[in-house]
Amino acid sequence: MILIGTANTAPGIVDGMAALRRGGSAMDAVEITLRAVESDPLEDSVGYGGLPNLLGEVELDASIMDGSSLRAGAVAALKGYLHPISVARKVMEMLPHVLLVGSGAARFAAEIGAEAGDLLTDSAAAKYRERLSAASLTESLAGDDGSVSLSDALWRVLGYRSHGTSNAIAIDREGHICCGVTTSGWAFKYPGRVGDSPIIGAGGYADDRYGACACTGLGEASMRLCTAYSVVAGLAGGRQLDDCVESAMRELARLSSPVPIGMNILALDRLGQHTYWSTHTADRHYLYMRPDDSEPQRGLAKGLADDAGH
Repeated sequence: MILIGTANTAPGIVDGMAALRRGGSAMDAVEITLRAVESDPLEDSVGYGGLPNLLGEVELDASIMDGSSLRAGAVAALKGYLHPISVARKVMEMLPHVLLVGSGAARFAAEIGAEAGDLLTDSAAAKYRERLSAASLTESLAGDDGSVSLSDALWRVLGYRSHGTSNAIAIDREGHICCGVTTSGWAFKYPGRVGDSPIIGAGGYADDRYGACACTGLGEASMRLCTAYSVVAGLAGGRQLDDCVESAMRELARLSSPVPIGMNILALDRLGQHTYWSTHTADRHYLYMRPDDSEPQRGLAKGLADDAGH
């Protein structure tokens, strides 16, 4: 058994491992871990406290995948509900669909009795106002030089640390693997923007036969390459874990993009070997726990030789 997660899973990874020790499923462990992150008001890239879109609205994305059946559930642009990871799991368990978006996702969340709440904290609202002010915009998105379209406003607010996400991957005592991803997405994004987190194969993928992978960073890049799936497909081809992730990072580095491509890839194989790669190795780590660990262990990010330390 093992549970790994991005650094921001610290609020929930201990409880997630406790669930595994009790005989809980990998999916239980992933959901428990990520729900704690979604509840953390200090984490401004996920759930409650996440940074809003250009209109000041918090829109949440999440996905979860069962490696034993290859079934998955996801939600995107979900407003007004605190735990998109749990709604995503219910999509998988209750519907013949994989992904629900916007008002449809919110309607389903209401039907299942998901916990509703105001997602915008005072801190996130203050950061939103500060960013608009720095770009000479007001909350009505009227700039100093007159009316500004949302698309123009988007380019003016670029430059803020724009994306972050939380990933968790678990293997339970039965050897089943689950991967989960949850995020509030690109800070101050165009309303309705959806990144890689709820896109199966881009933001996350799990297959009991081989392993699992999840991404954080510029989702527009991993969506173009199906990055999470590509890593697991590499494992299926008999390649070593780090070799698979390094290849994915090199493919990402080849992409052209109007904004810098920052990417972090968390992955493990079916035997529980794990790794984490980042375009920003100098300040990146991840967490992992095995049943005998009393507290989370830290692993350092790896990177391409020409990216190290950037």
